[in-house]
Amino acid sequence: MKFKYAFIVLVLITTITFSCTKGSGPGGRASIRGKVFARNYSNSFIINDSGFVGGVKVYIKYGDQPGIGDNTDTDQNGEFYFNYLREGKYTLVVYSKQLQNNTLDSAIIQEVEIKNRKEELNVPRFEINTLKN
Repeated sequence: MKFKYAFIVLVLITTITFSCTKGSGPGGRASIRGKVFARNYSNSFIINDSGFVGGVKVYIKYGDQPGIGDNTDTDQNGEFYFNYLREGKYTLVVYSKQLQNNTLDSAIIQEVEIKNRKEELNVPRFEINTLKN
């Protein structure tokens, strides 16, 4: 009889432990930080200027989840932050203009992994093209 109760308790503990394990996504203490560098081209495809740029959308995908999980804009220094993340794999996406007329923007993708629950992960800078006069 004692074995039967011990077995039931063990099954309950195992079920609770594994069902509470959370993957990538919001709700943790880790963060991802980075910067976006832009080359600004004129209509005749000549570089007007370049530098770190504000107001660029950066998207994040959580683990294997379909679709985008969240987004943020870069600040005036070209920096972006995703805070309060859990351990796991993430995909960061920024869009860059193609240097040909009538073509779609291209996605620049970085895949990263947070391995420590309090990690502050700095990713390599994104380099994009913009077409502004």
